[in-house]
Amino acid sequence: MCVPTPLDEHFEPDLSFVLSTMESLVPHLRPGQVVSLESTTYPGTTDEELRPLIEKRGLVVGTDIFLVYSPEREDPGNPDFSATMIPKVVGGITEDCARVGQALYQAVVSEVVPVRSTQVAEFAKLLENIYRAVNIGLVNELKVAADGMGIDIWEVIEAAATKPFGFTPFYPGPGLGGHCIPIDPYYLTWKAREYGVHTRFIELAGEINTSMPHWVVQRTMEALNQRSKSVKGSRILLMGLAYKENVDDMRESPTFALMDELADLGAEVAYYDPHIPEIIPTREHARWTGARSVEGTPEIIAGFDCVLIATNHRVFDLAGLLESADLVIDTRNAIARAGLTPREGQVVKA
Repeated sequence: MCVPTPLDEHFEPDLSFVLSTMESLVPHLRPGQVVSLESTTYPGTTDEELRPLIEKRGLVVGTDIFLVYSPEREDPGNPDFSATMIPKVVGGITEDCARVGQALYQAVVSEVVPVRSTQVAEFAKLLENIYRAVNIGLVNELKVAADGMGIDIWEVIEAAATKPFGFTPFYPGPGLGGHCIPIDPYYLTWKAREYGVHTRFIELAGEINTSMPHWVVQRTMEALNQRSKSVKGSRILLMGLAYKENVDDMRESPTFALMDELADLGAEVAYYDPHIPEIIPTREHARWTGARSVEGTPEIIAGFDCVLIATNHRVFDLAGLLESADLVIDTRNAIARAGLTPREGQVVKA
């Protein structure tokens, strides 16, 4: 079972997809089967929520049915790691559950990592995502500080990354996207409150990362003002709707937050993303349903007052962009990383 585990309007876990799927499966369960939950969730979900549903059917977990938790691990768009190459963490409700679950996954993946319980496996998945969320929040906060000092945070990170030990580079951006990093940390925050623990690092990182689209919009306003233009009435093109480069996944993409705020300020907003030719319905951004990507031709790009690089897809012609665009807001350091030299004041990093 690998189904969505979103947050509700109060930033609390929404297990409705997990529970409804399990309830639909229960009538069809029979002795000897393995049930494995792969959705990211808080520690205790497999034991506290799924086990009772199965045992109501009259099946004994650990004897009749083998219940395990093995979190999904994937990196969309990464050609170096396929599903079978990524180590698989497996925890069982009982020792027999664990052994059977490990045997199942050993048939298809290169390495199985057994852990003592489903709770450990659930917590491990959250740690993986929280590690990224907190470190991205750190460099996003440092980006704002460095900008105020007139320092290029990207150059700082590249310099620090030359240290061969004790440092792992993380890079800033316009905000977090995807179905994992912006959401999953709050599953642990919610569960920790049950034990009287206030997860301050997680919540602070979430606040910082959530604030990034607004900061980018402010930098865009300042850059337009330098050209005696206001956001209201300006034509602004956002390059990249997907939450990460070279994929077609727009879930939780910060580009939506940028589009929303710029449009609310009176800008005429469009997007360019060959991976997402049309925006399908979403719960949070219904206003953009049916909007279509513009063509990235020089003539069309030249018609915008500002082009904002939100996601740096490999298919983008950045050299051509510099020939056509008057103002580029670069949230990914795309121009510098491509080794291109813009005109004085043409590119603003944000």
